[in-house]
Amino acid sequence: MNDRIVAGLDGSAESLAAAHWAAREASMRGVPLHLVHAEEWSSPRGLPVPTSEVRRHWAQALLTETADELRASQPGLDVDVRSFDGRPAAELAGVAAGASMIVLGSRGLGTVTGFVLGSVGMAVIQATIRPVVMVRASEDAVQHPDGRHAARDVLVGVDISQPCDALLAFAFEEAARRACALHVLHSWSLPPLVGYGAAYDPRVHAQLEMNANASLGDVLGPWRDKYPGVGVISRASAGRASTELVDRSSEAGLIVVGRRIRKSSIGAHIGPVTHAVLHHAEAPVAVIAHD
Repeated sequence: MNDRIVAGLDGSAESLAAAHWAAREASMRGVPLHLVHAEEWSSPRGLPVPTSEVRRHWAQALLTETADELRASQPGLDVDVRSFDGRPAAELAGVAAGASMIVLGSRGLGTVTGFVLGSVGMAVIQATIRPVVMVRASEDAVQHPDGRHAARDVLVGVDISQPCDALLAFAFEEAARRACALHVLHSWSLPPLVGYGAAYDPRVHAQLEMNANASLGDVLGPWRDKYPGVGVISRASAGRASTELVDRSSEAGLIVVGRRIRKSSIGAHIGPVTHAVLHHAEAPVAVIAHD
């Protein structure tokens, strides 16, 4: 049973923000929080590294101090800690296999550094089928007097031409749990000739947009019935999905995007929209694996 949340911790401002975000999420769900530190130490260019004893002491102190801080901010929250010596991405993906969610820090500013050395966050996303949430350091700068997430809505990007039940299930559940509205965005591309010179016809554009919104409404119908208490604002429009999601990210409390569960000759592929949102969105981003 997936009844806990895992948060990766490496001492950076991003990972500390992720730990606080994960604590609020665990408190809302009524599940334990599992703080994990995993790091593979190396000696770049011959520089000395701390001894195993020093490293273990530092990691344990980091985990203990952070756990105490989270228990103080979220009374009643069950927090446990664990430290690994080894490849961070592999260790975190292994721990996440039995969790409902894994939360990591993301530096942003045009890059997804993940936590620890930078490639770990992306590697975990590619390695696990569990939801992964990437959190920026700025997320924890906003005070939450009630100990919960900021009162901002959930935003989900879907492609209704592909299976999207996994994304909608996660997004609706999060909106219901947070008692906030859910914004559903579907972006689509115009046929090649529609947008060029004299071939462009506003009536054609309007008809295509109306059809896309009707199709999106059909997809959302069963979910509206299942979650009648969630206010849904849906929009289908021509354009780049990544641009729309990033532009609206500053007003969202959580952005939900997907990645296909598939393998290529060069490894897992998260898709251009999810990749762009992870790089540039201002809000926490939940990546949901789906068929």
